[in-house]
Amino acid sequence: MAGRKITYSKVGEDYEKKDPVKKLAQAQARLTSKNIFPLKELPNTRGESAYVWEQDGTYMAAVIEGLGTKNLIADEMLRLTGKDYYENISHDSVASIVNDLVTVGARPLVVHAFWAVGDVNWVSDERRIRNLVRGWKKACDLSLASWGGGESPTLRDIVDKDTVALGGSCVGIVGNRKRLIAEKKLKVGDAIIFIKSSGPNANAISLIRAVAKKLKNGYLTKLSNGKFFGEEVLAKTNIYARIVKDLLDQGIDIHYITNITGHGLRKIMRSKRELTYIIDKIFEPQELFKVIQSVANLTDKDMYATFNMGQDYAIFISQKDVSKTLRIIRKNKFKAIDAGVVEKGEKRVIIKPKNIVYGSETLDLR
Repeated sequence: MAGRKITYSKVGEDYEKKDPVKKLAQAQARLTSKNIFPLKELPNTRGESAYVWEQDGTYMAAVIEGLGTKNLIADEMLRLTGKDYYENISHDSVASIVNDLVTVGARPLVVHAFWAVGDVNWVSDERRIRNLVRGWKKACDLSLASWGGGESPTLRDIVDKDTVALGGSCVGIVGNRKRLIAEKKLKVGDAIIFIKSSGPNANAISLIRAVAKKLKNGYLTKLSNGKFFGEEVLAKTNIYARIVKDLLDQGIDIHYITNITGHGLRKIMRSKRELTYIIDKIFEPQELFKVIQSVANLTDKDMYATFNMGQDYAIFISQKDVSKTLRIIRKNKFKAIDAGVVEKGEKRVIIKPKNIVYGSETLDLR
């Protein structure tokens, strides 16, 4: 590798600055829990991927998410190739929302959309809007959820006139306590199952955009599989609602789930529990990650702290359920591996194949 590093913080996304803001907001949010009396929140879900509350013996969950800047790559690929990727980014918006929600065992019920434009003329492109709508609808179908509606404001001078800001929210139902997935179920000896990602999803896209500017052919750089770099970045994110539902329906007691998004594989230790996560086996990262690493001059430790690197979802279960879990996931047409184990010890992630260790001080989410 040569040249300067292109880090996430240098391209405008700095978790060291944002995470304290999240913690400040969470502290104030806790003070509002009394407002939903006689309903009861599950306090430990504050800071998790989804917020859970109890309502007449039934657990409900809610989450809100945004796509980030991935739509800017779709804009550029349209300009370069004439191909429309708006169905992909619409799909990814729903995937970002739903994959967080189902980590607590919730079945998505209603998804709402937030599509903000800087200029109302943005919606005049019929093909683009048609694909945006189609992608959202198809992703809701894959999520087993109803598209309940949304908001599409024109935010002149806030959103760029040539683009769109995509986000949304979802409410889901967990049902009874048996189906609730919460950190207190985590146990020493639990197996860690990884599901293979389709690519970077919607994470660290600002860094990827900076890398594309350094490539001789930019987003049209050809990879060994014959696809463009930009095309691979825009690969649709997997949606896991059906997998989690199938696992629970077939009696798998899921102890915890981590959606490996921002913070990369450090996210495996998102639980507040003092446990050590030993990763013995990983999926080989997709080629585009190798291109990013080379151009950005990043170490393996940098990369695995930023991207999923091929490992999309971490599911924690009892050892006795490993074979059945892998069989159910593969039946849903996804690749999965028995990646590691939870051990007693200080809070950290040890990725043995890469000789990487992340201590608890590297993940300041709560």
